[in-house]
Amino acid sequence: MSEDKAATCWLCERPLGRRVQWHHTVPKAKKGRDTVPVHPICHKTIHLHFTNAQLVRIDGERGPVAAHEEVAKFLRWIGDKPPDFHAPVRRPK
Repeated sequence: MSEDKAATCWLCERPLGRRVQWHHTVPKAKKGRDTVPVHPICHKTIHLHFTNAQLVRIDGERGPVAAHEEVAKFLRWIGDKPPDFHAPVRRPK
């Protein structure tokens, strides 16, 4: 992983802050090994909208995750927030 990529969140592509979590692009429970750095709020958003089975089917690709209607809405909202921004993540009604 390049240094430049390591300094940004895999999902929202904003700079990383003090808190960084590591997301298994293919779930660990499904034998995934590769991880990418994400903000905690982005990590929660991924798992709110995708099951492990769905993550396996998209095989670690960011594109299908970012294109999901609710995730795309989240990405537009979070885009101008500071790196350490935190807010509750809720399932859409």
